[in-house]
This record gives sequence, structure tokens and C-alpha cells, in this order.
Amino acid sequence: MLLRSTLIYGTAILLTRISALVLLVVVTRLINQEEYGLLTLVATVGEMTDVAVTNWLRIGLLRLGGKGEISRGSLVLAGKVLLCTTMLALVIAAAASAFVVPARWVEFAVAVCTYLVVGAIARFALTVLQMQQRHSTYSLLECLRALLQLALPIGAIMVFPGSFLVVSLGSSAGMLVAGVIAFAVASQRVTAGPSRFSARELFMLGVPLVAVALVGFGMNSAERLFLNAFHDAAAVAIFAAAYVLARQPIDMVGNAINIGTFPEVMSRFDEQGPAASGELLSQIMALMMQLCLPVAAMLVALSGPVTELLLPQSYHGRTGLLFPAIAFAVLCANLTSFVYGAVIHAHKRPWLLIVATSLGSVATIGLSVMLIPGLSELGAAIALAGGSVFALAACIVISQQLTPVPVPWRDIALSLATAFATGLAARLVAAQLNTLPALVPLIAGGTAGAATLLLATWLFRPAAARKFLAAIRQRIAASR
Repeated sequence: MLLRSTLIYGTAILLTRISALVLLVVVTRLINQEEYGLLTLVATVGEMTDVAVTNWLRIGLLRLGGKGEISRGSLVLAGKVLLCTTMLALVIAAAASAFVVPARWVEFAVAVCTYLVVGAIARFALTVLQMQQRHSTYSLLECLRALLQLALPIGAIMVFPGSFLVVSLGSSAGMLVAGVIAFAVASQRVTAGPSRFSARELFMLGVPLVAVALVGFGMNSAERLFLNAFHDAAAVAIFAAAYVLARQPIDMVGNAINIGTFPEVMSRFDEQGPAASGELLSQIMALMMQLCLPVAAMLVALSGPVTELLLPQSYHGRTGLLFPAIAFAVLCANLTSFVYGAVIHAHKRPWLLIVATSLGSVATIGLSVMLIPGLSELGAAIALAGGSVFALAACIVISQQLTPVPVPWRDIALSLATAFATGLAARLVAAQLNTLPALVPLIAGGTAGAATLLLATWLFRPAAARKFLAAIRQRIAASR
């Protein structure tokens, strides 16, 4: 089940990440570092506002709305709440824009507010599809969104060059089109009936999540705001570019696992009890380490060729040291959110996340203030990693008091050994070819790393390797 859902959602998430990567490669060549930094800050402020004001509603729907048949009453109630929270988010975003970019706050506010409105529509519709267990449809619409959010911004910047606002509005247009289609598709299978939950239940679950988001200011890209404050938008651009390159492959795997398994974890908790959900989360952790650690190792080993190939000359030489810290931070964040955080959501005690998030936030903010003035982008990456470690440690302690998640030590040890061998093979091969154009060592190192990964998987986990190949063959046969 875990592998099947990961493969289904993996296709969409892979295309989404590739889209973001291609957009990075193109946009960094069409607008300068200052404009790209502002574009990054638009997404930062938009995401932070969304997490604080509207994201809790989607989590509440997944937790309270059930799966399979979704009643119209549930969606009407959730839609009314979404409308109110989105309006509040727009007010907050406009005020934040004047603080973050005072010289160009009107352009910035337009970009952020548009981002919030279209994001609310699209994410709400996709959440309904996720609740309906329409995995393939969800995946297809995510693929459409990825393509639109690649094509429309590039088309817009070709017609109206030079501005972050044009790129941002083009991206929002792609999100809006995909969201409207997703809403139309999801509404076809909504059943008549009252809401499965009351407004009070929704807010009881949501208020702690809002508090978590507020105290988690430091965990939600705040290091970029400090970079902008202590340095400038160009420094934000360099950090953000490295973050996209180091994060996307790891996050792609983690999200593919989580999207398919989160509803199942909640369902198993409700139907079979905490012990059963804990066992499932242990399997999820093992799968996440098995897939994410080798990917992180290859990213770090090949960070030089990746940067040289994908980013303009002005970014070269300033991102290599950022990769290990960012990759480590993303791994910790995935474990926090997708494994130990799921325990807290299953118990419907989201206020406990406040403690974990507070510690991570304080650590990130403190390290940012200490390190960013002197170390700039590297200081931001270290601050991000430090905050992620503190949040993970706190979340582990809290979740273990509710439902212990067995740690698959053997699987983790095998994954670490596989990751080390994979990264070493990639690095050694790439180093022999570093005088050639970047594409050559990247392909050679990647091939060596992938071959080592397959060999190690076959040696350490022959049954898993056979199951993986069988799942791929089944998926290919089903698509014909």
C-alpha cells in the first residue's frame, strides 16, 4: 500500500518539482538577483500567511471530514470558514508587504494577495479529492498545475520582462486554472447530507494549529526575511536558489509518501487503534529513510556540477556549502511533519505541536540573528538546520508519550550505509571529470550513484527491490 500510493502521487510531485526546477533555471536568467529575491519573498510571505491563517482548515477537513463519500454540508461549512480566513489573510499580507519591502510594497502586496486567493481555491479543491481517495485524479490535476505554473510565468516574462510581479502573477494564473478544474471535478462526487462535524469541532481543532503557525514563525522561511533585513534581496536569491535545488528531490519523495499515507494513518488509528497506526508510521519512517537518504547524499556529492549547470554565473561558488545543511534540515522537517507530527494529529491534540514548533522557531530565530550578519547565506542554512533539529527532538519526545512509534533501527542503518556508498561513488566519479563541462560529471556521477544505490538495495533488501520492480511494472501495464 505504501509503495503503491507513493508511486501514484510520486508522478505528480515529480512533475511539480521538475516544473519548479525548470522555472528556477529560466527565471534566474531572465530577471536579476534582486528581482528573483523579491519573487522568493512573495512565496515566503504567502506561505507563512497561508500556514498561519488557512492551512489549519485543510488539516481539519482531512481529520474530521472522513474519506470516501464527502457530504455537501461539510464542504459548505468549510467553504464559509475558508472565505473568512482568506479575507483575514489578505489584510495580514498587505500589512506584511509594507514591512518587508517598503520601497515596492504595492507590487509586493498585489503579488502576495493574488497568491493567497488562488492558493485557497486550488488547495481546497485538491484536499477534497484527497479525502475522496481519488488518487489518480489528484495526481493528474497536480501534473496540470505543474505544467501551467511553468508555462504561464515564462510566457508572461517574455512579454513583460524584468519584474518579479509578472512572474508571480503568471504562476498564480496557472494555480487558478488548475484549481477551478479540480473544484469542478471534485464537486461531481460530493454527496448530499449534513456536515460530519460542527463549526465548533473545526475551530477546536484549528485554533491550536493557528497557534502552532504563529509560534512557528522561525520555522517557516523566516531566515529569508532576516537575510533580506541584514543584507538584501540578492542574498535571499542565492539562498533560495540553493534551497530549491537541495530541497526539491528530498521533498518530492517525502511528500509522495505522506499524501498517500496520511489519510490511511488517521483511518487506521480510528479503526484499529494507536498501536496499529504506530506500526504503520514505523514502516513510513523506514521507507522515507530508504528513499530520502541516498537522494540527499547524491545531492551533496554533486552540488558543484548541479549549481554550475542550472544557475547563472553570478550564483556560482556561493551555494556549495549550503547543500548539506539544507538537505539535513529538510530530512528532519519531513520526519517531524510526516511521522511524529502525524501521531499528534491522530490524537486530535494539535496544541501539543506548539511546544515542538516553539523550540524550533526560537532556535532558528536565535541562530539567524547570530549567524546571518556574518555568514550571510551559510548562516541562514545553519539556522534552518538547527531549528529543524530542535523541532524534531521535541516532537519525538511529545509523540512518544501518546503513541510510541517503533524506530526501525536496522532499516535506518542500512539506509545510512547505502547513502554513504551512493554519495561516495557519485563524488569520486564526478571529481575525475570536473575539468569537463558540468553536464558530463553530473551525468557520470549520477549514473555511478544510481548504480550503487540499486546494487546496495538488491544486496541489503532483495525482497523490497523485487516488490519495487513489480510495482513499477504493474504501474506501466496499467497505463497502457
